[in-house]
Amino acid sequence: MAAESKSIFAGTVTTVPSVSVKVPSLTLAPGYRRYFVAAQVFIVLALLELALWTPSLAVRNRWVAVTAMTIVILTLVDRPSLRKLGLILPSGFGAALVLVISIAGAAFMVGMVSWAGGDIPVNPTWPNLHVAWEYVLWAMIQEFILQSFFYSRCEELFGSINAVWVTATLFAVAHLPSPVLTTATLIGALFFCEMFRRYRSIYPIGLVHGLLGLTIAMVTPDSLLHHMRVGIGYLTY
Repeated sequence: MAAESKSIFAGTVTTVPSVSVKVPSLTLAPGYRRYFVAAQVFIVLALLELALWTPSLAVRNRWVAVTAMTIVILTLVDRPSLRKLGLILPSGFGAALVLVISIAGAAFMVGMVSWAGGDIPVNPTWPNLHVAWEYVLWAMIQEFILQSFFYSRCEELFGSINAVWVTATLFAVAHLPSPVLTTATLIGALFFCEMFRRYRSIYPIGLVHGLLGLTIAMVTPDSLLHHMRVGIGYLTY
């Protein structure tokens, strides 16, 4: 029942009902919501492929900017919680587990190259400390795109476990035609997405991504890795 306010004039009392206004919610019906989420995944994936495969560097950079703005806008439109985005600090056990496994993986790669008779590092001039911190920052951005954008939407479409496989496959496809990075990112993304599914934080995963990526760059001949380029950049290296 609406509340009433009272006013006194010329000795009489008049009741005036107050008016309450409700702003309608802009949420979509479940069926339409699935189409909307699927369209977001398709649009951003298509923009990423344009950014990776456009021959002209200047045009390619424009597609990169458009892709970045689209991801930001769609993220803001969805208004997700920080937990859904993975922008919360991880639990102590989750972060420790991710880091321990990644360090063990990096040590295993270095050990296998040494056992096979290779030199460590194979690439003595690249990567170096000057670009290492930049790559770690880029790895963190990649994990935001991979987990906060793609995984969270694939989770809504396919369920949390199936989303691990779908998202990892999309991530590997984005690294074609590099045989090393396509294989490594499929395996790595399965691990990254599963850790995100369990502990919901991109921070330790981003650090792990950076560590393993730098390790791959260090132990893989650049004749195969092409400075870790993908898409048209790998073919024109």
